[in-house]
Amino acid sequence: MASKIIAFGGEKYALSYEIIAPSADNNSNLNSREILFLHGWGANKELMQKAFAPHFADFRQIYLDLPGFGGSEIHGPLTSADYAAIVSEFIKAAGLNPLVIAGHSFGGKVALLLNPPILALLSSAGIVCQKPLAVRAKIAIFKTLKKLGFGGFYRLFATKDVAGMSRVMYETLKNVVDEDFSPKFEAFSGRALIFWGESDTATPLSSGRKIARLIKNSEFYPLGGDHFFFLSHGEFIADTIRAELSNLKTGEDNSNLNCADFDDEDSASFCPCCGGAR
Repeated sequence: MASKIIAFGGEKYALSYEIIAPSADNNSNLNSREILFLHGWGANKELMQKAFAPHFADFRQIYLDLPGFGGSEIHGPLTSADYAAIVSEFIKAAGLNPLVIAGHSFGGKVALLLNPPILALLSSAGIVCQKPLAVRAKIAIFKTLKKLGFGGFYRLFATKDVAGMSRVMYETLKNVVDEDFSPKFEAFSGRALIFWGESDTATPLSSGRKIARLIKNSEFYPLGGDHFFFLSHGEFIADTIRAELSNLKTGEDNSNLNCADFDDEDSASFCPCCGGAR
């Protein structure tokens, strides 16, 4: 496990990461590539490593703790765009060039903003679903109390999912939880492989189907399991990504890509070649 210091927004973030098979030759063939894994909310790189490390032996695998999770620092509330910018800086600082970025849940939104040539979504967040009436009522009451100066009682209104969460992470969660990424999914111009748990209740299967409709160049794979379905389907996901790479033409080899290949018409804010902000 390693750590890298990333400067962003006037702060320095110590990010914890691990690289597996660092000696893999990225330029030798289409089956020896870099893949970056981004975990979901409340998780960490170890969870992603447990699911995928045994199945990507021919890849250079990068597992990263997002700020505020695992061993990575956070200094103040962040947005999804902030997370993407920080990961982009990490990619540049570490000298990486991931052809594939795989993101679970919240990590899927961050992966999308990075605009990789191949995007692997695992029950991604980003589609807003109607909340139950009881939840909506609780939110309305809290907003009223906040206006009256009683925002400090937020823990009384927080769900059990945020029990013990720091105020910084709670504010971050509020920034990212209800973002509608539909336009961003629709604008994505790369290749997307979308994997989903058929029994997922956190991000329902209908959300996955909608994302598959929005992203023109995509394939959708519903699989047995809940929000963490990928823990049981790592081999299938790896084989599917590997097959996708084997279908690429030589001219689409990521080792030959450079920033000029991604002009201003591309939808994302971060160049998938160098990871720099547009």
